[in-house]
Amino acid sequence: MNVNIENSWKEVLKDEFEKEYFSDLVKFIRNEYSTTTIYPPGNKIFAAFDSTPFNEVKVVIIGQDPYHGEHQANGLSFSVNDGIPFPPSLRNIFQEVHDDTGAPIPQSGDLSRWAHQGVLMLNATLTVRAHCPGSHQGKGWETFTDAAIRKLAEQRENLVFILWGSYAMKKGAFIDRTRHLVLTSPHPSPLSVRRGFYGNHHFSQANGYLTAHGKTPIVW
Repeated sequence: MNVNIENSWKEVLKDEFEKEYFSDLVKFIRNEYSTTTIYPPGNKIFAAFDSTPFNEVKVVIIGQDPYHGEHQANGLSFSVNDGIPFPPSLRNIFQEVHDDTGAPIPQSGDLSRWAHQGVLMLNATLTVRAHCPGSHQGKGWETFTDAAIRKLAEQRENLVFILWGSYAMKKGAFIDRTRHLVLTSPHPSPLSVRRGFYGNHHFSQANGYLTAHGKTPIVW
């Protein structure tokens, strides 16, 4: 099965592409795109992988679903296209970056600038129906993204895994804390941002860890 994904990830995940669950997932996704409005655009489904090759990953930020509003999702977790108003979670992320590192609040919500520095912005589910949050959960994407996280945890050393909220924490529960830095806090959504997301200092902690292990810090 030919999957359009960056070559290093295609090699790392080649066994997944041959499994029955993935074949069923592809059939489901193709039907969805041909019959209704799905986000992100088809050529952006694997944008997180395409933007951050396997051996260049330094930080992993795990989201849940793509944004389900028009023109929002661009294939990177928490990210939106240029010109799109910041969703509340992204606005809160930028506020914490500012408070933590002093970086100015950016004009663009497109997090490609992070991805190109080695931040894998990975949603657990890579597609969603328009205006139907969670509509593609339980179809196989979670198995696929679990496999990607596991490959990173097992084959790489000294990565930073950032897990916001209970969903991401469960997804990353297996990661070996002796080989990687795992940062957890409440989710940046308005419902939980003041319960411990603000003030978590994850961005400065990530950079401190990267620097201590001889890696270039991220310009957040």
